[in-house]
Amino acid sequence: MTSGRNNLYSILDAPEPQAIRPLFGLSHQQLTVLSQEFSLPAYRARQLSQALYRDRVDSLEALTTLPQSVREQMRAAGYEVGRPRIAETFRSVDGTERYLIATADGQTVETVWMPEGDDGEAGDGSEAGEEEVLTIEQGGHHDATICVSSQIGCAVNCQFCLTAKLGIIRNLTPGEIAGQVVAVLDRHKVRIGRDRINLVFMGMGEPFLNYDAFMDAVRLLVNEVGIAESRMTVSTSGIVPGIERFATEPVRPKLALSLNASNDAVREQVMPITRKWDIAALMDAIRKVPLRPRERVTFEYVLLGGVNDQPEHASEVIRLVRRCGLPAKVNLIAWNPGPGIPYTMPAPASVERFQQALIAAGIPAFLRRPRGRDIYAACGQLKRTVEA
Repeated sequence: MTSGRNNLYSILDAPEPQAIRPLFGLSHQQLTVLSQEFSLPAYRARQLSQALYRDRVDSLEALTTLPQSVREQMRAAGYEVGRPRIAETFRSVDGTERYLIATADGQTVETVWMPEGDDGEAGDGSEAGEEEVLTIEQGGHHDATICVSSQIGCAVNCQFCLTAKLGIIRNLTPGEIAGQVVAVLDRHKVRIGRDRINLVFMGMGEPFLNYDAFMDAVRLLVNEVGIAESRMTVSTSGIVPGIERFATEPVRPKLALSLNASNDAVREQVMPITRKWDIAALMDAIRKVPLRPRERVTFEYVLLGGVNDQPEHASEVIRLVRRCGLPAKVNLIAWNPGPGIPYTMPAPASVERFQQALIAAGIPAFLRRPRGRDIYAACGQLKRTVEA
């Protein structure tokens, strides 16, 4: 198991005098080194991990498992809990909440809480996916889902996405990525192990362009917070080196590829990154990912009115999925509108026709429910707006 050595500073490196040294984001191994720095016994690292990630303390004052004298020494050395905080909340008519999460340097990033999910996990072969299928069939209660960001802004420049208009501002640290999750869990009093929760790394940014920090955050969420990786999904626009690294990870979320077109010509139009890695290269990389028993690769497909939603596009998607040679499913997403984006929503009849064509060909196809459109919380709408 890797340690994210490339993107986490050494605990023992002296910071600038004014710098805050966040405890949140440190792994158990790093907390052990920290305990040694303050001449604390090894069990203090376990207590610190419990307090930060399970008890969700948000200040040194609340870290009462440590003696006050130790807390004072930590503060004098520049340490704070340093967990990202919810700065502003917007609530949709459908119960979805969008948060502006504040970071230590004054930036904000967006995170979304969907109290009943959006059916994105349905049919992916995991426990969460099977629960979603039963829920859809029976009309019961969905699991809650948190949509998590990995960068502030995005460099991929998908033409249908509002986040692309921000450009890339910076990468998030492991603590800033995992901290979004813990802040939302804390807000909704989610009990890990009792309440069912899913995570989708589909917010701002391209996770595989911030690979080390993203995977360190995954390990924090699995090992320290206690969320199973089978309840996590990461979406990539198609960063081939990232997919190939991902294939070697012993602990990893489920994989979703943002396909969004049935051929290279259309995909290059809507996703310029196709000029670097075409669909054939993506399929070659995905075949290297070892799937768990019953697991399916997810292809995400945003339907753009008149652009990629016609019967011939559905036929091409069917051929692509079959040639992929892996157990797969397709998530269809009716494009969520945003100001200044030159596309239109697909007609409901086109969406239905597209889905039924895939199902008739034996390919599981699910329509992701739009959540939070009225507060700019839906897929492709995240842009750090302060509008409701």
